[in-house]
Amino acid sequence: MSYELIALLMFSSMMLMLLTGQRVFAAIGSVAVIAALFLWGDGGSEIAFGAAMKLMKWYPLLTLPLFIYMGYMLSESGIAEDLYKMFHVWMGPIHGGLAIGTILLMVAISAMNGLSVAGMAIGASIALPELLRRGYDKIMVTGVIQAGSSLGILVPPSVVLVLYGMIARQPVGQLWLAGVFPGLLMAAMFVLYIVIRCKLQPQLGPALSEEERNVPMAEKLKLLRAGVLPLAIFFSMTGLFLMGVTSLVESSAVGALSATVAAIIKRRMTKEVIENTLRKTLAISCMFMWIILAALCFGAVFDGLGAVKAIEGLFVERLGLTPWEILILMQLSYLIMGTFLDDTAMLVIVAPLYVPLVKLLGFDLIWYGVLYTITCQIAYMTPPFGYNLFLMRAMAPPEVSLTDIYRSIIPFVIIMMCALAIVMIFPQVALWLPEWHYSR
Repeated sequence: MSYELIALLMFSSMMLMLLTGQRVFAAIGSVAVIAALFLWGDGGSEIAFGAAMKLMKWYPLLTLPLFIYMGYMLSESGIAEDLYKMFHVWMGPIHGGLAIGTILLMVAISAMNGLSVAGMAIGASIALPELLRRGYDKIMVTGVIQAGSSLGILVPPSVVLVLYGMIARQPVGQLWLAGVFPGLLMAAMFVLYIVIRCKLQPQLGPALSEEERNVPMAEKLKLLRAGVLPLAIFFSMTGLFLMGVTSLVESSAVGALSATVAAIIKRRMTKEVIENTLRKTLAISCMFMWIILAALCFGAVFDGLGAVKAIEGLFVERLGLTPWEILILMQLSYLIMGTFLDDTAMLVIVAPLYVPLVKLLGFDLIWYGVLYTITCQIAYMTPPFGYNLFLMRAMAPPEVSLTDIYRSIIPFVIIMMCALAIVMIFPQVALWLPEWHYSR
């Protein structure tokens, strides 16, 4: 059997197992181990063992549980809710102000947690009922929360970029810095859309009533102090890293410790808070470690087969495609897969094929990590089975129908595709900050 046919058989077997509802790490890991045993005999078992040892010795992986812990501690202790109250009071007097505040909240939550699910949960449980009660258009605000929460996988500390860095063997610090400007660019484009839309149609985002605007300045300043606390934690943590005082792992430890101290100072460190935080942190961290382990094993078998060279020959020599045409086809495949898979599943399925191919085509792997993440954000919100669509349906109140949710994401998907095009045409949007920081 040819190596190309073996690679095709492995890929189709993995997809078949995923379609049967198996867990992602089990489907990928089992196919990799069985293929290795058939190809290399007893010695093939060392591939999985080597992948496990590589994972255990990868020092930056320590950032994963620490940042997840920080995000859940801020969320479970209610400190993130203080942030929304601050945006509510300070942004409410203008048309669409609460929706703008929600986008800013999503950026802050993204900077605390690195997962889109956390932003979605907080946005749907805290912001959405308040926006609907204030008379905001349900279609617009549903799209605002979905789009805002998707920033969690791009704005550092992005857990998805940690996963990409491990599989692509790229520095996580550079990947996180590369995600800063594209993430802020996308957030700014969301805010600009809300401002223009509410300027043209003020009824979609009414301002606060006169009575609600008359909040005493002392109360406003009190809310400002409470809301600034989580932002101060994040900026102090990243500031120490950018100044070179702490390493990436040390910064994550500073963030986790700061979030714990903040919860204690605010007298919100209860037994329930610490138990929920630890339980969720352990569950998410273990899930990602199993997925990384399976992906490394699968990638090692693919490298051994020489499948990447075969695919490059197919695209470049037989089909005569240019590197940019191949890159665009890759992005389109992510969009298609994103309709029925989440970001981690997409990455571990195709990374063994795409990452080496991107390198062979001469593209920067840091830049490509940002492209992949933005494409995942778009795929998250693409019908019929976009991941965020069903998360929103599960969390939204009854008056928000599935049709409303589908309609809500149309303008935001267009904005995301424009942002993707900007980063593709101007790679320095993503690469300038890591190049500047590491050149120092």
